[in-house]
Amino acid sequence: MSGASNLKGLILSGGKGTRLRPITYTSAKQLVPVANTPVLFFGIRSMVEAGISEIGIIIAPETGGEIREAVGDGSQFGAQVTFIEQDSPAGLAHAVLTAEPFLGSDPFVMYLGDNLLQGGIKGLVDRFSADSPDALILLTEVDDPQSFGIVELEDGKVARLVEKPKEPKSNLALVGVYLFTAQIHDAARAIEPSPRGELEITDAIQHLVNTGQTVLSEVVEGWWKDTGKLADMLEANRLVLDTLHGSNRGTLIDSEVEGRVVVAEGAVLERAVVRGPAVIGEGARIVDAYIGPYTAIGEGCVVDHAELENSILLDGSSISHMDSRVEGSLIGRGAKVERGPKMPSAIRLLIGDSSHVRLP
Repeated sequence: MSGASNLKGLILSGGKGTRLRPITYTSAKQLVPVANTPVLFFGIRSMVEAGISEIGIIIAPETGGEIREAVGDGSQFGAQVTFIEQDSPAGLAHAVLTAEPFLGSDPFVMYLGDNLLQGGIKGLVDRFSADSPDALILLTEVDDPQSFGIVELEDGKVARLVEKPKEPKSNLALVGVYLFTAQIHDAARAIEPSPRGELEITDAIQHLVNTGQTVLSEVVEGWWKDTGKLADMLEANRLVLDTLHGSNRGTLIDSEVEGRVVVAEGAVLERAVVRGPAVIGEGARIVDAYIGPYTAIGEGCVVDHAELENSILLDGSSISHMDSRVEGSLIGRGAKVERGPKMPSAIRLLIGDSSHVRLP
């Protein structure tokens, strides 16, 4: 292998996002933003930074149009993007087979589009190129191995892969980044669907192990997040916001900004206090409000007479006249939250797009 020059990228961006409903009833889970950037974009940028410019994105019929529109031809990232439609979410190994006409005989990186990996993938690509295995898988220690594909090592070598084991013998979970040679296509063809009816990538990698192919592993050093659930989404938002460098291109009127805060062009802060890390999107209006740390406010949002902390507001949403602080919340696009006649003492919200919530 000659480095990343002949490596292709494959990003999986299908799936229904059931754990983030109601947000994902109306939007692809991979486009829900972290620090005002769609999760999917982090994966694309990681590939480009690792020298991979030819990228295929697996899309589902239901959300593919939205993803095509957001990503375009890839030129905004310095990449060339090909969209590959997967008729049904029949497993990661099925996605690999679906992408075979695009991948051909080239080695490739497969990246789950709703995952975030600190530090990117360049180190992995370099090791894959140097060691020339048939597969390189990324692992991380987890507290609940029953919820993941788990890898058992023997003498440091990959021995067994088990999908969501009832009695796990290891706490090393597969992270959603894999590097493969074209051998994986034959392995995916050789396996049978799992009890849940999917072609599991764990079974395909196990087939590589069983047939004497070289499967290497590496334990992730930084953080890794699967953003499929609200708690993980908010944690990913915190982790990314922690890397911010503050900048102000908006308008501040009798307002105070502390710490690392990004205020985008056209945003207006009036009699507001913002404590970073936080990001305020283009055209947002923050009036008589407090924005606490780890909050991302999207384009065109309005926060009026309200306090907000550790939350994500998607584009065009508004929160107004709240007596209690809103925290740990994800508010969908165009959603509206306002105070009714009475208020409870604490609020925790997951609000879908175009919602209107009037609290008692």
